[in-house]
Amino acid sequence: SLSLSLLLLLLVHLTASSTLLGWVESPGYPSGYLPHASLNWSRCAPKGHTISIRLIHLDLEDSQDCENDAVKVFSNGDLISVLCGKREFEELQSTVNPLLLSAPGGCLSLSFHSDYSNTKRHTGFRGFYTDQDFDECQDDPDNRCTQFCHNFIGGYYCSCRHGYHLDTDKHTCTVSCAEDLSGLKTGDLSSPSWPAPYAENANCQYTLSVEDHLQLELHFSEHFDVEQRPDGQCIDALRIETPSGTQGPFCGHTPPPSPFLTHSHHVRIHFRSDGFGTNKGFALHFKTQDKKCPTAVTPHSTATPQQAEYLQGQTVTVTCDTGYVVNTEGTQTMSSEYETTCQATGIWTPNYICEPVDCGNPDIPKDGILHLVGSENPNTKYNAEIHVNCSSNYYKLEGDDTFTCNADGEWESGDGRTEMSKCTEVCGEPNKHRLSTGRILGGQNANLGEIPWHLLIKEPKRGGASLINDRWAVTAAHVVENVPQTSIRLYGGLVHDRLTNDRSSGVVVMNSERIIIHPNYIQGVADQTNFDNDIALIRFASRVTLGPNLLPICLPEASRGFVENEQGTVSGFGFTVEGNKFVTSTELKYAHIEVYPLTECQNTPTTSTNKRMRFTNNMFCAGAEGKDSCRKDSGGPFVSPMLAEGNEPYYLTGLVSWGAPCRLRQYKGYYTKVENYVDWIKEKIEETERSLRG
Repeated sequence: SLSLSLLLLLLVHLTASSTLLGWVESPGYPSGYLPHASLNWSRCAPKGHTISIRLIHLDLEDSQDCENDAVKVFSNGDLISVLCGKREFEELQSTVNPLLLSAPGGCLSLSFHSDYSNTKRHTGFRGFYTDQDFDECQDDPDNRCTQFCHNFIGGYYCSCRHGYHLDTDKHTCTVSCAEDLSGLKTGDLSSPSWPAPYAENANCQYTLSVEDHLQLELHFSEHFDVEQRPDGQCIDALRIETPSGTQGPFCGHTPPPSPFLTHSHHVRIHFRSDGFGTNKGFALHFKTQDKKCPTAVTPHSTATPQQAEYLQGQTVTVTCDTGYVVNTEGTQTMSSEYETTCQATGIWTPNYICEPVDCGNPDIPKDGILHLVGSENPNTKYNAEIHVNCSSNYYKLEGDDTFTCNADGEWESGDGRTEMSKCTEVCGEPNKHRLSTGRILGGQNANLGEIPWHLLIKEPKRGGASLINDRWAVTAAHVVENVPQTSIRLYGGLVHDRLTNDRSSGVVVMNSERIIIHPNYIQGVADQTNFDNDIALIRFASRVTLGPNLLPICLPEASRGFVENEQGTVSGFGFTVEGNKFVTSTELKYAHIEVYPLTECQNTPTTSTNKRMRFTNNMFCAGAEGKDSCRKDSGGPFVSPMLAEGNEPYYLTGLVSWGAPCRLRQYKGYYTKVENYVDWIKEKIEETERSLRG
C-alpha cells in the first residue's frame, strides 16, 4: 500500500542519522483499546542526542479538546502535543511528527487514556521512537561558532577561514595581530587587513619602545573608520596606553589628534573589534623625538612661565591652586610654590603633589560643652564645613555655628573670624518662677530654683557668693580673707541649710581651688572702717554641672549704668528676726529693696569706737522700710531688676559688704558696686585659665 511504501522510505531516511529503538502503541493495538485503558511511557536521550516519536497510525475517539480519549506528549515535563480522533499517515508525517521531539539531552514522555465507553471500537495508535544525533550546526542558532561549524554524533566543533585561528574559547575565530616593534624609531602599523575591512573579534596589541630619553610621536591617517553606535558609544575601540595612563577609546571617523605626543618612550596600542561590521580601521606612522616635559607638572597647579612644551633643562615655578599646598615626601607644607626642572627623560624633578589644605581637627575641648554636630571625624580639607553647637540648654553659643576650612589652613566662620565659637553659660534666667514678696529681716523663704545663682559659704566665715559661670564665683573679700586657697566649701542648688552626709538631696558641693582677692582691698585691719574694693573671686576645683537649681547670674553691662532708686533683690542665709531675736536663718530668704540716692549713702554709720565708716565710689547703699541685708549675708548677691515674672535677665549689681548693726534697724546696707569690677573679673579669670592651660 501507499502507507507502507512511505513508511519504508521514512525508515531508510532515518537510518542515516539515527537508530530505531522501539515501538510504542496503545493497549490492544490493532484490535482496539478498551474503556478505561491507559499507558505511560518515557525515554531520555544522551548528551548531544534527541528522542523523537514518529506516529504511523492514529485512530482515537474524537471529542472537544480531546477530553474523552487522548494521547499527550511531553518534553522534559512540558506538554507539547495533545492528539485524538483519526489522522491519515501523510498528515501525521507532515504536521504532527515534527513536533514530537525532545530537547538535546532531554526526555520525552507519552501518556494515553480512554474514558468509560465508546460508540464504536477504535484501533488506537502506534509509533516508533528513535534516538538520533542533534545537529547543533543546523538546528542550534546558539552554537557559538563565529565562522564554520562541523557536526558530529554527540557534539560539534568550530573552524576558521584562512588567516584566522580559534581563540582559547574554541568558538571564536580571531586573527594574530600582536606585534612587538620595540627598538624601531620609525615605522607604520595598522588594523588587520588594512585598507580592507578589519577582521572581526580582533584583539590586537602593538608594543612600541625606544630609549628613555626619546618620546614616541604618532601620526594617524585621516582615513579613520572604527565602528561606532549612533549615540557615539564605541562598538570597536582603539586605546593608547602609556605609563601615565590610558587615553581613549577612539572610534568613529575622527582619528586621535595628530601628531599624538605620548610623552613616553614606551607605548602600547590596543585595538579590539566585535563579531560584526565592515569598517576599515586605522593606520598610523610613528617616529621619535627628544622627550619634552608635559605642560601640566602636577594636578591642581599652574606652571610659570607657561609654554606649549618644555625642553630638557628648562625650569618653571609651580603654583598650587587656591586652597592647595605642596606635599613633599608625604608631609604637607604650608607653601604653595616650588621650582622644578625638565629632565632628559621628560620628567619634572622634583615633582610634588598639590593637595588640599588640611585645617586639622577643630580646637574643641574634649571635656567642654562645645561639640561637633554629626561625625567625630569630619572632613578637614579645604572648603570642608563643620557645624558646632552647645550640648546643654544651660549654655548659649557665642559666635557662628558653621566654620569652613579656608585656604590658609584655618577654620573660618561666615563673618571671617578664625576663633572657634564658645559656649557661655545662660545667666540671670531662673527656670522656675514661683516668686513671692519677702524680706531677709522678717523676710520670706525662697523656693528652689528662684535664685539659682546664690551659693552658701559656711566655714570659716558664714556668708554668701554668686555663681558667675560653671567654674567661678564672686563674693566679698572680707568673707574669704586670711584663709587657705583650698579651704572654702560652697553649696549650691539649695534653699535649706540642713545639710547632712546624704547628698541625694540635689545639693551641689563646690571646693575652692584658688581665691583671688582684689589687690586694693585692705586686709587684716582689726577696727575696719574701710571696705573699699570688697570683692574676691573663687575658682572651683572642678567644673559644676548646671541645672534648673544651679545657674549663673549675669555680670552687669558697662552700657547699663548705675540707677539710683532702682528696685533690686537681695538674698542670703544670714541673720533674720524670729520674735524679738536675731538668729541665723536655715532658709534662703530674699527681699526687694531700693538703691538709695548718693547723699543718703554718704551719711555713713560709725563703728563701736565711734569711727565713721568710709564711703567710696565703689559702693552703693540700699534698703527699704523693714527690709535689709544683715550679718552673715556678706558676699551675697544684690540683683537687679527686682525679681519678678518677665524681668529676665538679672544682673549682679552688688555684693553685700557692710552696714550698721541690724539691731539698730536702720534698714540701710552697703554693697560693693560690681559694675566697677567687671573688667577686673574678666581679666583675672582669663589670666588664670590661660596660666592653668600652660
